[in-house]
Amino acid sequence: MTLAAELSGNGNGSSPEKLLAPVLSAFWDQPDSWTLETYRRHDGYEGLRKALAMSPDDLIAYVKDSGLRGRGGAGFPTGMKWQFIPQGDGKPHYLVVNADESEPGTCKDIPLLFANPHSLIEGIVIACYAIRSSHAFIYLRGEVVPVLRRLHEAVREAYAAGYLGKDILGSGLDLELTVHAGAGAYICGEETALLDSLEGRRGQPRLRPPFPAVAGLYACPTVVNNVESIASVPAILTRGKDWFTSMGSEKSPGFTLYSLSGHVANPGQFEAPLGITLRQLLDMSGGMRPGHRLKFWTPGGSSTPMFTDEHLDVPLDYEGVGAAGSMLGTKALQCFDETTCVVRAVTRWTEFYAHESCGKCTPCREGTYWLVQLLRDIEAGKGAMGDLDKLNDIADNINGKSFCALGDGAAAPIFSSLKYFRAEYEQHITGRGCPFDPAKSTLWADSPHRTTEVNA
Repeated sequence: MTLAAELSGNGNGSSPEKLLAPVLSAFWDQPDSWTLETYRRHDGYEGLRKALAMSPDDLIAYVKDSGLRGRGGAGFPTGMKWQFIPQGDGKPHYLVVNADESEPGTCKDIPLLFANPHSLIEGIVIACYAIRSSHAFIYLRGEVVPVLRRLHEAVREAYAAGYLGKDILGSGLDLELTVHAGAGAYICGEETALLDSLEGRRGQPRLRPPFPAVAGLYACPTVVNNVESIASVPAILTRGKDWFTSMGSEKSPGFTLYSLSGHVANPGQFEAPLGITLRQLLDMSGGMRPGHRLKFWTPGGSSTPMFTDEHLDVPLDYEGVGAAGSMLGTKALQCFDETTCVVRAVTRWTEFYAHESCGKCTPCREGTYWLVQLLRDIEAGKGAMGDLDKLNDIADNINGKSFCALGDGAAAPIFSSLKYFRAEYEQHITGRGCPFDPAKSTLWADSPHRTTEVNA
């Protein structure tokens, strides 16, 4: 039974906060939460000691049995990804942590690194022991300088305490950890573009196969994992795989970080078992801002198909969100109320994807450009009804036909917004302008939530 089914109605009389499962975020609010001393007080590096007592193959099997899935968006089983690394090939093996968090609305990895960087470092040492790697990299989004400084200090502490470097905890494991700051390109969140950037080249997706597990960084076997994926491993070792699988759903076990943002009363991070619903998270955050109602939301950032208020009870796990027609992605729950123009929101997202397209493949490079032109015309009241079919056709020519998933991400808001809000697009065309202009708007005239702050 999923968490959502188990707790539907919350009739047990308990407070909504009891649905949370603070693990990575358990001591974010404590003074100096980022230091080694604080981390050790909360069982820090105990998972590493247990991991080093196992063989690398047994460790991989243990993580695989836990059901941990990648927290970067795709949800691929973490242990299985480690298992793909060939052994006995005589080549160096690398672990690369993807901390290039750039998806609009996503804000989980950066707060985690800022408040609790040692959880990632411990997870890195465990993962490197499992895949038999002696060099790991953290590819961090370059704009977050305070996080970069804090991460450097945490790495220095780990070296000084013997958790990094030569003969870690007397195990014979040697590990060097390099923190690399990227230059702020969204495309470098794609794992092969990240590897090209790390090697000093322009960040562009590679043709696959070969996959990174066979020929990744410096043409050697490489595992690329998200920050949250690796940071979750120590708790699994410390508390046990049975504890981990007791949370979430059968195919999506464990806990995860949900980023709640937008027109909500109290936005923030909510760490809960997979399968919780947006309705339950909104109950905990005080709901939408006073006097307003939910209009549409994204379950995993702007590159996932949007949902409406009809989807408030969709279980927020990989299977539940997928069955409802979207993707869990990065669990970036952006909530928009009735004052938001859907056309304007989709236009701004599409402008972002057009700007961040690396230009390597024609469908994405040309398609995102023309999507922006059409959307700008529609928003300004210069569009025609035929433009809506053009939007759909161009998005269809991008979706599944681009070199990487950026094209799919650009198409998703187009498809879903036309599905749920086609009438709003049409009103922009027939009304010769955005109906959310206070001087012209009749779209919400009969709504009890009508406000003069139409574009707030």
